[in-house]
Amino acid sequence: MKGDAFDPNCPTRLILDRIGDKWSVLVVLSLSGGPLRFSRLRELIGGVTPKVLTQTLRAMERDGLLTRRVYAEVPPRVEYALTPLGLSLQRPIEAIAEWAEENVEAVVSARDRHDAALTPS
Repeated sequence: MKGDAFDPNCPTRLILDRIGDKWSVLVVLSLSGGPLRFSRLRELIGGVTPKVLTQTLRAMERDGLLTRRVYAEVPPRVEYALTPLGLSLQRPIEAIAEWAEENVEAVVSARDRHDAALTPS
């Protein structure tokens, strides 16, 4: 079955929401180097609250993009890793992140010009 992103009833839109979410993008980028614990993920992804990170990780696990592995230790150790499906997102997400980093100055300048044009003199 192939999806149709332009059909409002197609589940493709749910997937686009997931991979278009900034936290999901940052999780994929963070886990590209291998499994990480929650605390390390939170350190790498500056500005994310524990609640939002937990929600993001649970949703990504449900979508089959990552795995959550609990080790029987005291205290319990939990690691997150990308699945093959999650790894398949790595290159497209890296390309988008690279584009954003290379073009941030141009976008900020365009916003400033736009906002200045809307501001009464």
